[in-house]
Amino acid sequence: MAAHSAHHAAEADEGHPGQGAPGRWRALALLSVAQFMLILDVTVVTVALPDIGAGLGLDRSALTWVVSGYTLVFGGMMLLGGRTADLWGPRRPVLGGLAVFTAASLVAGLAGGPAGAVLLLGARAAQGLGAAFLSPAALAAVTTAFQGAERRRALGVWAALGGTGSAVGVLAGGLLAAGPGWRWIFFVNVPVGLALLAALPSVLPRSPRRGAHRLDIPGALLVTAATAAAIQGLIRAGDDGWSSGWTLGTLALALLLYGAFAVVQRRSRAPLMDLAVLARRPVVTGVVLMLVGTALLITQFFLGSFYLQRAAGHGPLATGLLFLPVAAGTVVGAHTASRAAGRFGARPVAPVALLVTGAALAVPAASLGTATLAAGMSLAAAGIGAVLVCATTTALTRVPHHEAGLVSGVVNTCHEFGASLGVAVVSSVAAVSIASGGAGASGFRDALWLATAVAAVTAALAPFLIPGGRPPAGTRVSMH
Repeated sequence: MAAHSAHHAAEADEGHPGQGAPGRWRALALLSVAQFMLILDVTVVTVALPDIGAGLGLDRSALTWVVSGYTLVFGGMMLLGGRTADLWGPRRPVLGGLAVFTAASLVAGLAGGPAGAVLLLGARAAQGLGAAFLSPAALAAVTTAFQGAERRRALGVWAALGGTGSAVGVLAGGLLAAGPGWRWIFFVNVPVGLALLAALPSVLPRSPRRGAHRLDIPGALLVTAATAAAIQGLIRAGDDGWSSGWTLGTLALALLLYGAFAVVQRRSRAPLMDLAVLARRPVVTGVVLMLVGTALLITQFFLGSFYLQRAAGHGPLATGLLFLPVAAGTVVGAHTASRAAGRFGARPVAPVALLVTGAALAVPAASLGTATLAAGMSLAAAGIGAVLVCATTTALTRVPHHEAGLVSGVVNTCHEFGASLGVAVVSSVAAVSIASGGAGASGFRDALWLATAVAAVTAALAPFLIPGGRPPAGTRVSMH
């Protein structure tokens, strides 16, 4: 995988200040813009969801897939994208992924008419596919282009893209939806993507293909299909009930597909992932924290967008501005936790962060309004940022060097899956309020209470799940 290759390159060059590849800073700038687009597209649609629903006549289920479709395919195909970069070098997957993402953005913006919903949802899935190949390959290209201290600075820039992309995403979504219209949240990617496609070939070296080019495509399709079935079951629960035949049948199908994925991984000569790593306590704990943290973060944007625009009557621009402290809170929490976890370890930090998150979400759940929701989400976001750092720290701190790429890929995949599953759950819990156009707030409150409960339960379990001790000296702690 790309992350695996990047780690080996970093290990080989650590402590050696070499000059790295020529044109590396220009390559970093261009690849950072590409990665920034991918991160931005996770949150940019949330503010525009009500306008998208009104423009294309989408119901609650379809609007949920507008968010989940992108993160589902992004996460499900990410390990395959990383493996492709390992075998072929980063140039081909970077350019191919960017071309797919750019074309899909154009289709998403043009979606309309009787087939508008199908076109939009298909385009969002295609955006996720392009992102899944582009993102890990771009990181591999950055890592191999730099050496020594320069590499640490370059990776610091890369890590900073996560928080800034989320913040700019919510603001850009509000500005574009309030101005030229929701279609421009997709159209804006097209000129940027075309400019990058013209500029990147000159800074990305050609790489020979390596070894036997086996790609575990069945494994990638199975894990994506399994998660898609789980998401659909969770969404249907909001309409048919949690005990309905459709809901239970779809969730059962998801379990069967996950089982088939496990069988394929055990029998494959070149598996997508080594399932044995999931038997390790630190990895499992990191995965749980990542799933919970990302689910809580993205569901805030999803719920907040509908409440602020449909129930509270704010426009998309005002909503985007109200979300800015939420995105900033995530960055502040992550920065604070990276220092605290480096000093004390993740075991004492994660429960405190989760308790802060739960307490903050309980405020708007008990007294829902614009002020309480904005304040509660902002404080909760700081706690969630800390949880995401603890997830990465727990999973990666003591992993052997030769498995760092694999575990990193698993954790980052769960980052996207957490967003998909979390949005599906709260969409069903808040179904009454979303479907009524915000006429009743009971569904929003129920969803916030559920998020509070999830944070509280995870806080209670975290001290027993997270191994004790501090990370080894020199460990870098960052948020995806």
